[in-house]
This record gives sequence, structure tokens and C-alpha cells, in this order.
Amino acid sequence: MKVLHLDIETAPNKCYTWGLYDQTIGINQIVEPGYTLCWAAKWHGDPEIHFDSVHRSTPRQMCRKIHKLMDEADAIVHYNGKKFDIPTLNREFVLHGLNPPSPAKQIDLLLTCRDQFRFVSNKLDFVAQQLGLGQKVEHKGMDLWRECMDGDSLAWQTMETYNKQDVALLELLYVRLYPWIKGHPNPTLVDGGSAHAFPCPTCGGKTQRRGYAFTSVGRYPRYQCRACGAWSRGRVSEVQKEEKGALLVRAV
Repeated sequence: MKVLHLDIETAPNKCYTWGLYDQTIGINQIVEPGYTLCWAAKWHGDPEIHFDSVHRSTPRQMCRKIHKLMDEADAIVHYNGKKFDIPTLNREFVLHGLNPPSPAKQIDLLLTCRDQFRFVSNKLDFVAQQLGLGQKVEHKGMDLWRECMDGDSLAWQTMETYNKQDVALLELLYVRLYPWIKGHPNPTLVDGGSAHAFPCPTCGGKTQRRGYAFTSVGRYPRYQCRACGAWSRGRVSEVQKEEKGALLVRAV
């Protein structure tokens, strides 16, 4: 299964405004809408981190390169990507006349952190540091974005390092949270099977039988992966059809 780790950086909107606090900006106050400045991406397990920007390529060329990578992916890992990165890139694709890339499973690690844990902050930098995975590249804030938009080459070097480090952290976090991710695509279905009798539906690794999972009318064998630690259950209930029928009658 081809898993792509992805992160983008965007330019802010340029607007005219009468004040600095609690402003409502009309569309006639927009001087220039925000746009994608750059992106970084890497295939899971591959040491190379791909990068492109509007400083290095034309906006359309930059979009075509990330479109090609997304088109090859079975799953795309990101952080707040469902609300930000993916819709932002889709806007760029349609503006540049590109068709949608082939559908891929979206794995948003921000949603996993919000759903499964209660960190003091769900920012990528904080979660990564809490788990001992490293931290984001420090920079001078908004000035870095302004300098990049002005074409400053030194600022762009910092932006590239910053963007690539986010993707490196993303991959480390993905590995750490692997057994906690709900709805992770089953790699054995994508890759065409597994040598194990009941492979882990999360990573495809070998599982160990550990008790049962119960529904109102079924009892299913329960498994835990020896590789990633994820839990799963068998598809076939061990309750006989006659016993299941009797339970349904009693429930009525």
C-alpha cells in the first residue's frame, strides 16, 4: 500500500481593513486571495522528502507535481488535512484546470488526536514533543511568510526546511499512532493478501487470538496485532444460526 505523507504552507490573504480587531472583511476589500506557497511530501518508509514551491516553479507546475504524487497514493496522511490541506490543493487544481487526483483514503492525524486522546494542545508541535518525536523548526513567524512572498532566497531556504520537518514529524507520529487510527485502510486488501491466517487489518502483521468481541446477537473472535498493537475481530460469528435465531426471538 502506497502511503503519502503531505503538508502544505500557504500565503495569507491580502486585504484592506479599517481596523485591527473583530473585523468583517468584504470581498471588495480583498486585494489578493491566499494561495499555496509550497508543499512537502514523502512516501512512507522512503527517506526522500519531495518539495516544490512557487519560488522554484510556476504555480501550475508546482500543482502538477503534487497532483501526480497524490494520484499514485492509496492513502494520504496529513494533520488537519481534511479541512485545510486537501481542500486548499483541490482549489489550486481546479483553478489550474486539473482534474481530481484518483481517490485515496484520507488519514487525518489531528482527528485521531482529538478523538482518542486529551492532550493539553492538539498542535502537531506539542503532540510530537509530548511523545518524544522531535519538534518543528523554529522561525520568526509572519515575517518569514512575508519574506518568502517577496522572493527572499534565504527565507525560502528556511521555509523549505520548516515544511520538510513537518512531514518528517508527520511520519513519526503516524507510526506512533498506528494502532489508534480508526478506519485505517486494510493493507492486505490493497496489496493482495497476506501469509497470515488472520492478518491485522491495520498493518497486515501477524495477530494473536485474545478473547471475544460481542454484539447483541453475535460472538466474534478478537485479535491483537503483534506488530502494531491494533485490535480487530473476525468477520464470522461463532454463535450458531439456531442460537442466533433464538436470541432474536427473545429480544422481540
